[in-house]
Amino acid sequence: MAFFYYVVKDKEGIIVKGSIEASSYKKALEFLHSQGNIVLQLKEKKAKSSLFAKKEKVKIDELVVFSRQLTTLIESGIPIVGALEVLAQQTINPSFKKVLSSVVMDLKEGMSLANSLSKHHHVFSELYVSMVEAAETSGNLPQILDRLSIYLEKMNALRKKIYSSLAYPVVVVTMAIAITSFLIFKVVPTFKEIYATLEAELPLPTRILIGFADFLKHNIIFILISLGILFFGLRRYINTPQGKKRYHRFLLNLPVIGEIIRKVAIAKFSRTFATLVRSGVPITNSLEIVGKTSGNKIIEEAVVKAKKLVQEGVPISKPLEESEVFPPMVIKMIAVGEKSGKLEEMLSKIAQFYEEESDSAIAGLSSLIEPLIIAFLGIVIGAIVIALFLPIIKVSQLIAH
Repeated sequence: MAFFYYVVKDKEGIIVKGSIEASSYKKALEFLHSQGNIVLQLKEKKAKSSLFAKKEKVKIDELVVFSRQLTTLIESGIPIVGALEVLAQQTINPSFKKVLSSVVMDLKEGMSLANSLSKHHHVFSELYVSMVEAAETSGNLPQILDRLSIYLEKMNALRKKIYSSLAYPVVVVTMAIAITSFLIFKVVPTFKEIYATLEAELPLPTRILIGFADFLKHNIIFILISLGILFFGLRRYINTPQGKKRYHRFLLNLPVIGEIIRKVAIAKFSRTFATLVRSGVPITNSLEIVGKTSGNKIIEEAVVKAKKLVQEGVPISKPLEESEVFPPMVIKMIAVGEKSGKLEEMLSKIAQFYEEESDSAIAGLSSLIEPLIIAFLGIVIGAIVIALFLPIIKVSQLIAH
């Protein structure tokens, strides 16, 4: 696909400028003509050669609004192509507008909606495409789009709660680093110059603080470079399959935080699985998608193993139980859902339970972290201030005597 700049005269005789995405110059020209435009200029947009050039992403909120609006338009009796054209015209995000214009062109050429959406994987996830594909097969597109909207809203709400709970600790830690750096690099050297005029030996805490400040001052560049190399080295290792697996296992085994990560992952697994099953996506396909969207390599491997055994006729609950990742309650509820034919209902209950558990756990962690960070900040800054003023206090005591 390529992007083309255009200048056209529309049906009302107004000059309109813009850009569209198309597979070729001919396709772009045909699309503009099909809209009743007179093409004055059309040229291909050259790709950026910068190493830092990246494709814009569409926010989840925008995708939710798009799905809901598309549902409403289709239920109103408007054909899918017409509905997408309306949404493309009113979309503010230029990146999303280009994607929707491309989808409209593909549909006019006879391509299915799912196949067209799959070409834009940076916007429409594999889960989204699979559910649309199931909807096209069953002829139940509006209902499944509505379920998609609800699913995206719930996942987005969970993500926002996690980010908001981390916002305050991050701000406090940043302030702590800034204040400590100011004391170490600005205040301590000033006091060092003052104490250099004294012939008396400085207290041990003061000597340690001044020595530490001197060490940082003379080696800060080396320290920052070393930390940068360590960070990028660890990040590169974590991006390898083995590194990612070990990192995710380490996260799951962390006290308190590991339990929250497990609850969030199970909530996401259950909600995604329930949404796919309810939408008519086959179990094996659902498991493959759920594994990829779980966000944790350990859970992904457990789900992939479950998929292989399910294809051999083994119940889903058995391989999940053997993985030792999922709690007994989850395994039992999935087993009951399989036997009773109410798997989607059981998965929805699991998702609701663990979403509530995640909310309370995240709130509890946030309330626990805040006083700990404040106490740590007080201890560090207090220790620096005391170490700086110890000589003055000793001198004052000597004068008093």
